[in-house]
Amino acid sequence: MAVFTPVTRAQLAHWLERYDLGELLGFEGIASGIENSNFFVTTSAGRFVLTLFERLGNDELRFYLGLMHHLAARGIPCPDPVADRAGVFLGRLEGKPAALVTRLAGHAVVQAQPAHCAQVGALLARMHRAALGYESRQPNPRGMNWKTGAAPEVLPFLDGLQSALMVDELAQQQAFAASTLRAALPSSAVHADLFRDNVLFESAPDGSPRLGGVIDFYFAGVDAWMFDLAVAANDWCIDDATGEFDPARFDALARAYTGARALLDVERTAWPMMLRAGALRFWLSRLHDLHLPRPAEMVTPKDPAHFERILRARRLGGPPLP
Repeated sequence: MAVFTPVTRAQLAHWLERYDLGELLGFEGIASGIENSNFFVTTSAGRFVLTLFERLGNDELRFYLGLMHHLAARGIPCPDPVADRAGVFLGRLEGKPAALVTRLAGHAVVQAQPAHCAQVGALLARMHRAALGYESRQPNPRGMNWKTGAAPEVLPFLDGLQSALMVDELAQQQAFAASTLRAALPSSAVHADLFRDNVLFESAPDGSPRLGGVIDFYFAGVDAWMFDLAVAANDWCIDDATGEFDPARFDALARAYTGARALLDVERTAWPMMLRAGALRFWLSRLHDLHLPRPAEMVTPKDPAHFERILRARRLGGPPLP
């Protein structure tokens, strides 16, 4: 999340007249993230998140908003798009596509514990099963086609060792993407960006963490369930300094997921390459955002070296799924 397109209070109040949400009480920009312009919005009817989409087109946005509404209707704790009086989720504000969604309770965790990871794993399995009924099909927007196009753009900014790593890993993943093993993996619409900052936790009455919801579906697309699990594992279960897995957190995430959904043999076989695919995707996107940025009023770029470390670690191997 970020703010690329500023909005005044008067502009927002006028835009909200199309909704039955009462009076605008306050709003503020959200500084974290790098893709869209986001604001917390409070009205007399409740708390919401407003997003102005800087790059995405209407077809993509209908997929994302429809997926969130589909999952929310099936009990998945995620933002539910708010329809205006005409029953439409998507509008325009300051010349940009814009949508309002419900704001979930809780906060992102920085230092994940096994208890957090177990809840994330169980919820991810539920999300995958719930998404099977979502008929709209849109490929992962950061899938192999995107990687193939983005890699040449960042190569001039890399040193010799980094370039060699990028070229070799991309070639291996292109070959895997064309394999019969990859085609056999179960898939559906997946979140594809289930990092710690995209999951909210509250405190239960006994003080234990309780998952409040999953946010930011704007990188979602149809992909293998194992890719989605790998993206989560590469963030929730690692030592941030080294990129290596923490055994307790990985075991909690993986056992919770596999306890909620039995894996196929092809998924276990593909797991090491899925971990590498998730690492390459975010190393490449962070390189692109750092070296080829867009102007923004508020933006916080993320360090690509973090996912370079993770990719190098995954190429040496990783723990199997239980």
